[in-house]
Order: sequence, then structure tokens, then C-alpha cells
Amino acid sequence: MAGIYIHIPFCKQRCNYCAFYSSTLYNIQERYVNALCRELIERKEYLTGEAIETIYFGGGTPSTLTIAQLQKICSTVYATYRISENPEVTIECNPDDLTEEFLSVLRTMPFNRISMGVQSFNDEQLKRLGRRHNAEKARQAVANARAAGYKNISIDLMFALPGSTKESWQHDLETAIALEPDHLSAYNLMYEEGTPLYRSLQRGEFEELSEEENVEQFGMLIESMKSSGYRHYEISNFALPGCESRHNSSYWNDTPYIGCGAAAHSYNGTSREWNIADIKEYIKGIESGERNYEIEHLTEEERYNDAILTRLRTADGLPLDWMKQKFCEKLNLYMKKAADRQIERGNLKEHNGTLSLTEKGVFICDAVIRELIYIE
Repeated sequence: MAGIYIHIPFCKQRCNYCAFYSSTLYNIQERYVNALCRELIERKEYLTGEAIETIYFGGGTPSTLTIAQLQKICSTVYATYRISENPEVTIECNPDDLTEEFLSVLRTMPFNRISMGVQSFNDEQLKRLGRRHNAEKARQAVANARAAGYKNISIDLMFALPGSTKESWQHDLETAIALEPDHLSAYNLMYEEGTPLYRSLQRGEFEELSEEENVEQFGMLIESMKSSGYRHYEISNFALPGCESRHNSSYWNDTPYIGCGAAAHSYNGTSREWNIADIKEYIKGIESGERNYEIEHLTEEERYNDAILTRLRTADGLPLDWMKQKFCEKLNLYMKKAADRQIERGNLKEHNGTLSLTEKGVFICDAVIRELIYIE
């Protein structure tokens, strides 16, 4: 099976923390959609005819497209690719876009999963982050999506926000859980250089939370979600049984995928390629018949490092027999020596032929993974 990622890089306004590629150039949105559909058609052989298991509309903000534009992209995908019988089709949305009217039309299209960028249920924090919605709109958006018949709803939260406390984070968690989402992603706020939030931090307008406070909030997240029946299936992701993101899981499980649109990445098992992160240049390239992209052919060592980086972040862990089949003895020996050191420290465990993080290791995931990364 394989996946399709469709990048919609338009936003009504840029969030203060966001360093992802996006644009407010709505005057070229129609040309962009036309170019995107053309790319989808012209690159249909990239996945060598494999059935498509997951389709993901990410951004930016896909819910800012018109219904006609969304329908055109969906029609192109279904007319061009071999879609499995039960695909997971996700669309990322801002809460304030999810009106009853919009959702009623969205239900007529293939989308069966909504991923909603909530980030916080604190209005002051939302304003600082530059979000368009408030807490009430987020709650209403979930209710609207349920009323429209959506049975697979994911919400995103951020922790370690400026000025946040143990109490404010607990409020966010309790509010989120009360909405009974099927899936929740929670990310540690990163101050990316060049963003308005980073500049505010540099000006001393607020202080970054300490490492201890970050760890405390992450621990609260894990405890609250687990006690509410959610499976912690990847470092930043929690799901009710059977509601794990199939698309994101494909990234962690070495599944091929094609990414179409400006800045979108593709992977076929041996190479990675990515489109130019510039809407105008992307459109120009597609329209002229010369897609503007870069490609990287992966060495065995790079593929090994990718496997370590992705699979160790998951609860399912790293299957050792699979590693032996995929990689040479030298790399497997290197991994075993590094893993044994982490097992001794209580950060990794080996069970039923699988290497995975312990509860202790989850808190220092990046440091553990770095120990297993192969460097000449």
C-alpha cells in the first residue's frame, strides 16, 4: 500500500510560531490547484501502480480552499490512482472554517477524517500564537463535525506555551479529553528563528519555560491520555483503539508515498524528492512542463538512520528481524552495541524481537535515538 500527501500552502494569516512553508497569496489559488492536479496526473507512475491506502490534505490550511477546488483535487486523485477499498482520507482544518454549511458539503466528498489545529483552549494563548479561533469556536467545531457524521476526529495541542502553568495545561488536557476526540497530537512549542514568536522571545517579552517544566507538562500529557483510554502509539500522538493515523504511521513504517504541491516531499524506498518551496516557482515549473524539485538518492547508512529516527519513536518499536533483512551486518552490529548501552541505562527494552523505548526512555527520546544513529 502507499499514500498521497497533498500540500495546500495557503493560510488566511500566518501563526506567530509557524516556520512551515505557507502563503497568503489567494489571488493565485486557482492556478495553484490546476498545477497541483496536473502534477498528480503527470507523476502517477511514481508509486508504480500500488494501491493508495491513505490520502492526506495538509498545509497551510486546506479548509481555506473553495468546495469546487477541493472537489477538483479529489476527482483528479480518484480518476488517476488506484484507491483501496477503505482508504483513510484526512483534511487538516482550522476550527473557524468548520461551519455546519462547510461540513455538510465536505461530507459529500471522500474525506473521512478531520485533523483540527486547536493548539490551546486558552483565549489569551491563542491570541499570542496568532490563531484565528477562540476556545469556544474550537469546541463548537468538534460538535459540528460530530453532528455532520464524522467519526474520526483528531485535534492538535501545544504544550510549554509562554506563561503556561501546570494548572493551565491541565485545563487544556481536560477540555480536550471532554470533547472525546478519536486522536490527539501534542507538540512541544518550538521557537523557530525568524518567526514573530521567536522575535518576541528575543526581545524579552516573556521567558521560555524551563526544561523541568517542559518535562512535567509532557508527563502530564502522557498520564492524562493513558488514563482516559488513549494509546500512546508515537511520541507526540495518542489514539483510541483503532484510530491511529494510518497516514502518519506510513511515514514511520517505511511505506512509499507521493507528495504533490509546493514544498511537498515524496519517498519511494530508495530516494527522496521534494518540490520547490515557492508557490510561484512551483506553478511556473508545472505549467512549463519542468517541475522544479530536488532529489536525494539514499545510501544504506541514510536509510538505516531513517529507520532508527522513525521507528524508535513508535510504541511498536524497531523489529530486529526486519533490520537484519534490510541492512548489512556492520550496521546491525553497530545498532546492537549502542542499544545494549541504552538497555543497561533503562532507556530501551527488547521484547519479542523488538527494540522500543521504556517509559523512562520516552522522556529522552531524542538523546536515545542519537546514540543509535550511524556516523562514519
